[in-house]
This record gives sequence, structure tokens and C-alpha cells, in this order.
Amino acid sequence: MSDFNQKIEKLYDEVRQVYLEDSYPWVIGFSGGKDSTATLQLIWYAIRDLPKEKRLKKIYVLSSDTLVETPVVVDHIINSLDSIDRVSREKGLPFSSHKVEPEKDDTFWINLIGKGYPAPSQRFRWCTDRLKIQPANKFILDRTSGGQQVIMVLGARKDESASRAQVIKNSKENAQKQSGIKGSLIRPHTSLANAYVYTPIENFSTKDVWEYLLAWPSPWGDTNRDLAAMYKSAQDGECPLVIDKSTPSCGNSRFGCWVCTVVSVDRSMEAMIDNGEEWLMPLLDFR
Repeated sequence: MSDFNQKIEKLYDEVRQVYLEDSYPWVIGFSGGKDSTATLQLIWYAIRDLPKEKRLKKIYVLSSDTLVETPVVVDHIINSLDSIDRVSREKGLPFSSHKVEPEKDDTFWINLIGKGYPAPSQRFRWCTDRLKIQPANKFILDRTSGGQQVIMVLGARKDESASRAQVIKNSKENAQKQSGIKGSLIRPHTSLANAYVYTPIENFSTKDVWEYLLAWPSPWGDTNRDLAAMYKSAQDGECPLVIDKSTPSCGNSRFGCWVCTVVSVDRSMEAMIDNGEEWLMPLLDFR
């Protein structure tokens, strides 16, 4: 067995250990991008190999639709969520998909045109909180009512950026100070009471993510090579499930909003058009 295969098997063992430690349901943030896909796939394979009588905790696969996502990405995510539900039912697994959207009064066009908000900018990025943080947090809060606790499973990686690595390091150190336990694999959420965070691929490099996705097939029937093709010729980033303001913004990523005005050029949509998606030209022209 190769060193990388051994690393994956150890991670499967770790996932099963964390899953069986308590009765808290899991919420996996799924944006359809490479990091969240690798995280969900890792969890899926690990939990699949548990005896049926031990697969008791629910695992919610949570996707956030801002209603202004790039249409190619919307189709990809909807198809994935449908496959996740269908295969999970067929295999008797505890996964179920859920797509959240902003409240009508918080949507992009109602704020921009209806309320007269200026277009989002680096200094006034009102969109992140309304379109992403609030819908995701509402889903989590609904499941922590009455004191119920929940574990958020996220695809955050230290390799994403120096700032992301520092956020993960600081949150782990704060968690250890609060609990007095070193080496804990979960840590308290920064702003949501009764919520914890687990980041199983935090030590993966970008190369590790792609090696895992291309060597292990999608267990719910997607084609990971199609995902790789979506990243071709565009910046290798994605828009993660945003649960607080420490989460990095989408920037020039492949998985972001087509209306994004925080960046001056939408290189991702340009790359999609260059790769044959000419029908997106009207959106690029409008932008």
C-alpha cells in the first residue's frame, strides 16, 4: 500500500472515531468544489464501512444557493445533491442533502435594485452575510434548538492560504484553552452556540485533494474527472460554505456568484466561455 493510501485509510479511521464519539448529528458543507467534494467523499467512504447498527447519526449535506451562482455550477450542485439522496437511500446510509437560500428580502437583486444598496465591494461586502452566512446559520440553529448540539464538517485546508492556516491554528488553540484538552479533533464554532467544527482534510495539499478525487471514484455516482474539467484553465479556488466572517471570500474562484463586483474581472466565467460555454456570453456582457 502506498504512503498516500495509508494516509487515506488513517483518515477513514479518524472519521469513524469522531463519528462514534457522541450522538451529535453532522452537517457537511458542500459547495460542489474540489475541497468540499473530497471532504464529503472521505466521510461517505468511512461511514459506509461501519456496521449498519452504528450508522445512527444523521449526516446533513448542506449546500448554499445565493440565487446568483454561475448556472454551470448550479446544475452541477443540483445533480450532485439528487444523486447523494438517491444513492444514500439505496444503500441505507444516513446522508441527506439540503439546499438553503437567502430570505426574499435579503436576495441580491432586491438589495441592489429594490433597496438601492451599492454594489458589494471590499469595504462594504454586504452580500456575504445576507446571501451565505444567514441561510446556513439558520439551518444549523434550527438543529441546535433546545440545546441539541451539532458538528459542522468543513473542507477548510491550511494549504489554501497563510491566513486560512492561521484561522485554523487560532481556533484550535482557543478550543484547547476552553476545554483544557490538547489534540481534540473538533473545536467550538466561533459564533454559534452548541455547534462544533471538524476539518478532516485540513492538512491536505491541493495535490492531495486531486490525487484523492481522481484515484477514488465518487461513491454517489458523479464523475470526478468532470469536476477536474470544470477547474481547467481557471483559478484553482472555490467558494466554500460560509458560516462566519473568518471564512475566505470567493474572489476569483470557479465556484462563486456571476454578479460578483468584489473583483474587477470574472476570469472563471471567461474560462468557461473559452472552454465552450458560449451561452454564458450574455451574463458576462451584462456584468
